[in-house]
Amino acid sequence: MEQRLDTATLGGGCFWCLEAVYQQVKGVVAVESGYTGGHVDHPTYQQVCEGQTGHAEVVRVTFDPSVITFREIVEIFFAIHDPTTPDRQGNDIGPQYRSVIFTHSEAQRAVAEYVMRELAAAKVYDAPIVTQVEPEQPYWRAEEAHQNYFQDHPSQGYCAFVISPKLAKFRKQFAAKLRV
Repeated sequence: MEQRLDTATLGGGCFWCLEAVYQQVKGVVAVESGYTGGHVDHPTYQQVCEGQTGHAEVVRVTFDPSVITFREIVEIFFAIHDPTTPDRQGNDIGPQYRSVIFTHSEAQRAVAEYVMRELAAAKVYDAPIVTQVEPEQPYWRAEEAHQNYFQDHPSQGYCAFVISPKLAKFRKQFAAKLRV
């Protein structure tokens, strides 16, 4: 029987943080850091960091929907970043760090918007959710140095002080979703 995979493209601050979390999720087959949502073809990390390309740092998550649903992918996304700060996650500031879900289907759009309405109604956050929901756009894989960043550099300052606490929070909140 052929395995049917699905894709989610998410921007929630630095792609290293999201990548590190989703690599630990049961049912996720692959996670890749990249850029999308802008007007420059084949952007570089430096160009995106300058904030002039319109691109967001994103992760492209390939997952098995028979193990984890898109809704669960989105629920994890909202738990591991602050969706109430426009163009900012902690000390990372600029449009490249915006909270955004690039949907690959109408069904994904509907799920993302529904989850956002649920979170708003439950008053999970003290401020309004500013996450953008946009259709998939041309995507470019980030440079090799940005792939598997946390796995390759766990002691690096940003990894130790920013990513590690996010991972700890994720592991506690979503223990049942962890790879064995």
